[in-house]
Amino acid sequence: MLKKRYLKRGTVCKVTFYTPKQLSAETVALVGDFNNWDEAATPMKARKDGRFSAWLHLQADSQYEFRYLVNGDEWHNDWEADGYLPNPHGSDNCVVIT
Repeated sequence: MLKKRYLKRGTVCKVTFYTPKQLSAETVALVGDFNNWDEAATPMKARKDGRFSAWLHLQADSQYEFRYLVNGDEWHNDWEADGYLPNPHGSDNCVVIT
């Protein structure tokens, strides 16, 4: 799930990323083109409700691809993303549009 809030007269968007509650995970990382697909750059924090979350300030009027890396070896999509694009690994990346 994505939550967006525009800051600084609409030039920056604070996007909060949430995993679904039913995702069974010990660790989750937010990985995408906003962090050069660095698996260690954006770890997500466990919440009391069972989800994981992380937030980023992203440039408004832009599009970013991302996925969730669960337990260091399982790639998951956000099924409430703004869209999806095929990736070179035979699956889809999620898209967030700011």
